[in-house]
Amino acid sequence: MKKILVVCGNGLGSSFIVEMNVKTILNQLGVQAEVSHTDLTTSKSEKADLYLGSLDLISQLDDGTRTVVGLKNILDQNELKAALEAHLL
Repeated sequence: MKKILVVCGNGLGSSFIVEMNVKTILNQLGVQAEVSHTDLTTSKSEKADLYLGSLDLISQLDDGTRTVVGLKNILDQNELKAALEAHLL
């Protein structure tokens, strides 16, 4: 099963909202995945198949070994769906 990690600065409110949105979209797509959220510092030591977060923040995780997707607007459902479809389907 794929693991998706939603990352934000503090790992609280915004990443939790995006996590809920990811779960809703995955359900609509019929895709099963483990989804969780965390802060940037913790995410550097966590393994995931896909890391999602805002463009300015998530780029700090891009070390060439991770699949990192930076979102222009983390609350944009269409952008989020497109990112998930591109990396999971």
